[in-house]
Amino acid sequence: MTARRVVAFGGGHGLSASLRALRHCAPELDLDITAVVTVGDDGGSSGRLRAERGGLPPGDLRQALVALAGDHPATRRSAGLFQHRFVTALAGVPQVVAGDPAVPGDADRTATRTDGLAGHAVGNLVLCGLTELLGDPVAALEHAGAMLGAVGRVLPMSRQPVDIEAQVRGADPAAPDEVRTVRGQHQVAVTTGRVEALRLTPARPPACAEAIEAIRAADWLIFGPGSWYTSVLPHLLVPQLADAIVSCSARRLVTLNLAAEKETLGLSVADHLAALHWYLPELKVDLVLADAKAVGDPEPVERAAESLGARLVLAPVAVTGGTPRHDPVALGAALVPVLGSDR
Repeated sequence: MTARRVVAFGGGHGLSASLRALRHCAPELDLDITAVVTVGDDGGSSGRLRAERGGLPPGDLRQALVALAGDHPATRRSAGLFQHRFVTALAGVPQVVAGDPAVPGDADRTATRTDGLAGHAVGNLVLCGLTELLGDPVAALEHAGAMLGAVGRVLPMSRQPVDIEAQVRGADPAAPDEVRTVRGQHQVAVTTGRVEALRLTPARPPACAEAIEAIRAADWLIFGPGSWYTSVLPHLLVPQLADAIVSCSARRLVTLNLAAEKETLGLSVADHLAALHWYLPELKVDLVLADAKAVGDPEPVERAAESLGARLVLAPVAVTGGTPRHDPVALGAALVPVLGSDR
């Protein structure tokens, strides 16, 4: 039996949950998993590395690799190492102090403590180092995947980093009706206003060729869960990716979030589906998967799903206890009959 080829789109924790769920499905369904990851992050460790060294922001790529890491104890330890973040300062370890006369050429600098590693995830540094060593981010991801015994492949949506910009109404609480341009993935993600339009800079970034090949060969394409404006929708704004997504023969599944995030406050569950149509009108979807409790009244969501050509499937996919996070085991169990179904 030929493996089912699944391509999952997104970034950050949402994509990680989807990939962990797919790993639970993989033995039963014989899945060939590829993650296609956004490259617009400009915050935290990724933002610092992107600003200081150039290249792709590694954080979301690292998260996807760790989600697909193998189960051997050695690879699990490596996955833990990839996720480890250097603390601000280690107790009892002397810190270099800028402005210390004992440091040659440093006497005229402001006397502030510095720690260049603080806040960086080890895996981010490894990916940056591998990219410099191998000269290509895809080759770096392949090598890192081998280090982690990954049971799937991780690809960037583009070999070129992008910037995310949004037109936001009410970005300034003092001017709730004013529309302003909010620049940067982090700023869009934390905005308290309503996003009215989204764009990438550059507007037509070249798609990763390997991602295009994976989409064209796929049996299933999966969008979400994840931050809608900063992790899911950016894929639809890369023209070559969008063309491949709408023209390929794969079936398409949308996994809805369990709760609104800052960037989507004010959007209903149905509005999330409408946004997919807004940014890629040609997109047709086969199935929409959602948690019944998160959906509430299913009728407007069913109508929104039908407008995309999709059928709504409800399943309990959240962790117990009320926290709005997907349970990878429950999500995987819900995906088995979906991905295993014939057309």
